[in-house]
Amino acid sequence: MTVERKCLIIAAALAAAAAGPAYTAQYLEPSNVQRSYGAGVVTQGGRTVWLAGMGGTTAPDGKKITDFAGQTRQAFRNIEAALKRAGGSLENLVSMTVMIRNQADGDEFVKIRGEFFKSRFPASMLITAKDFANPDRLVEIQSVGVIGDELK
Repeated sequence: MTVERKCLIIAAALAAAAAGPAYTAQYLEPSNVQRSYGAGVVTQGGRTVWLAGMGGTTAPDGKKITDFAGQTRQAFRNIEAALKRAGGSLENLVSMTVMIRNQADGDEFVKIRGEFFKSRFPASMLITAKDFANPDRLVEIQSVGVIGDELK
């Protein structure tokens, strides 16, 4: 093997390592398209990002959000921003645990989740919780993402 060939091989290996680990994601059936969630996701490789519970009581302009739909959309935007800081997007979300204060808001949550997820549905659990640490909070979403260089 020539010196040039060895240098090219080493350069390619270094470039791949610098790009970050690739990962695969297998979305388990059955997916529930109407409710925007999947039965589960199996990942291999990549970096796991464990996100704290995210609410949406404050808009980017500092105004308070007091309605369930507004808080839910803002919570998803907050999750998206956190994943972006880690090098990913909502497409990298593989699991979410959702807590809502009022059980009657469950169907509305499902509708709003469908605005953010059209495919590659994360596994999901929806729980009704009587109280949150922040008394203004109506919804909180804890989630897990897997971020890599390559989606398959």
